Amino acid sequence: MAHSSSAPAPVPGHACSGTLGHHLARRLVEIGVSDVFSVPGDFNLTLLDYLVDEPELTLIGCCNELNAGYAADGYARAKGVGACVVTFTVGGLSVLNAIAGAYSENLPVICIVGGPNSNDYGTSRILHHTIGLPDFTQELSCFQTVTCAQVVVNNLDDAHEQIDTAISTALKESKPAYISISCNLSGIPHPTFSREPVPFFLAPKVSNYLGLEAAVEATAEFLNKAVKPVIIGGPKLRVAKAQKAFMEFADASGYPIAVMPSGKGLVPEHHPHFIGTYWGAVSTSFCSEIVESADAYVFVGPIFNDYSSVGYSLLIKKEKTIMVHPNRVTIGNGPSLGWVFMADFLSALAKKLKKNSTALDNYRRIFVPSGMPLTREKDEPLRVNVLFKHIQNMLRGDTTVIAETGDSWFNCQKLRLPENCGYEFQMQYGSIGWSVGATLGYAQAARDKRVIAFIGDGSFQVTAQDISTMIRCGQRTIIFLINNGGYTIEVEIHDGPYNVIKNWDYTGLVNAIHNGEGKCWTAKVRTEDELTAAIAAATGEQKDSLCFIEIFSHKDDTSKELLEWGSRVSAANSRPPNPQ
Repeated sequence: MAHSSSAPAPVPGHACSGTLGHHLARRLVEIGVSDVFSVPGDFNLTLLDYLVDEPELTLIGCCNELNAGYAADGYARAKGVGACVVTFTVGGLSVLNAIAGAYSENLPVICIVGGPNSNDYGTSRILHHTIGLPDFTQELSCFQTVTCAQVVVNNLDDAHEQIDTAISTALKESKPAYISISCNLSGIPHPTFSREPVPFFLAPKVSNYLGLEAAVEATAEFLNKAVKPVIIGGPKLRVAKAQKAFMEFADASGYPIAVMPSGKGLVPEHHPHFIGTYWGAVSTSFCSEIVESADAYVFVGPIFNDYSSVGYSLLIKKEKTIMVHPNRVTIGNGPSLGWVFMADFLSALAKKLKKNSTALDNYRRIFVPSGMPLTREKDEPLRVNVLFKHIQNMLRGDTTVIAETGDSWFNCQKLRLPENCGYEFQMQYGSIGWSVGATLGYAQAARDKRVIAFIGDGSFQVTAQDISTMIRCGQRTIIFLINNGGYTIEVEIHDGPYNVIKNWDYTGLVNAIHNGEGKCWTAKVRTEDELTAAIAAATGEQKDSLCFIEIFSHKDDTSKELLEWGSRVSAANSRPPNPQ
């Protein structure tokens, strides 16, 4: 039976610890969340009081729900879990796109929504913030396909179990969870909340021993017979928590290591066996030649989609492939063994392999270092390849690169990451504008790193407002805004007048948002000399400020990789219907 809305809510600060609001706040702290991204609305205000009242939580107000969701996504990339709080339906459906992106990237984001008063469920009342029907399930229905758990808390007797089930499921499955909490329940004491929450114990997943043994034996036999095997790391290394085991396997085998584009940042690029990004026709120079000529390739945690396969044009043969998924191993055209977990499998396999450096030796034979950009004339307009030559020199172990969807994918993919340098982008979902919120969230979670973000002008126009929140939080990110007059990635897939955008005075906008409060510094850059001066300022006297550097580049100054990739993806998109 739901409690009456007239029950007195304890005042936060004097709150009895046995309330739903207190329990939820403590749970978030326990699982590693120190910052929650929110937009207030009348259905979540009492709950926000309890989050503010928790001394180990900081509530960060965002300019809109979409950016709050993107920030929770970026936070989860740095800390392993993130959280956002919005209001019913108008907030929930605004944050939905960001939660879908987190789902696609296997990120546990706890999405908390302040819902209607518990007394209104099961009545024929029509509430504000709904679509005008006496039915409150539209929001829940939308979240069911983009979260791994959904709970609607409108009864205190079940609240403890519902909240804990949703949060623990998100952590176990590494996917977002949806928790809706009736607006009148956060402050009411209940016996189930009478003690501090006991920390979760999430039982580790243990491989089926017989399956593991069979998978290792079959794979070792397959690889030990091969002449020039290679390893390719993919994005699911993160969700499988198998990066350490991956390196054990790589070190023991002696095989060259490549990375899929969406796995960049998960494989150490300073390793002597690292040969670059395998991305079909737009791979790092000499990398695809070694991978595609191999007689065995081990793909660890791959996702093959139209973008990562360059319009389905990879020259990979199934019979030569070992697919290592987070919980399954498939060997060529032969056996597929389930309930075999990636980290267990790679560690066990490492002990059974003969060292084989043939493919690595071949790579070293054919490798020629990339040339430097051509010399320039005085005051020549800055070229993008010259910009990224300077960016490469900025990278250190205490920096993280965040690349927005667009040509930044291709330019940043070519950066060689030093040890401990982070790298994040959203390749599976590819939502333009993601990087503004994600940069806010990542920088808030990883205070020991300086984020260097690359954002195209078209993407920035989608989510620009939360530069404001970065300044409020005292973040010291360096943002390179690439002003080339439009949606360049879409131009290369299919051009049209819709890809040209209204130009903004981007530094003027950021200065207006700054408005003299907090530390923020901006610069406009048109030449290499101006770039050198801007980087020196951002890493010198402005090192504690948010630095926003607007780079002017020609609209056709794109990476050669984008030109090739765009034409292949365009061909895949424009395939005619199959004959019926």
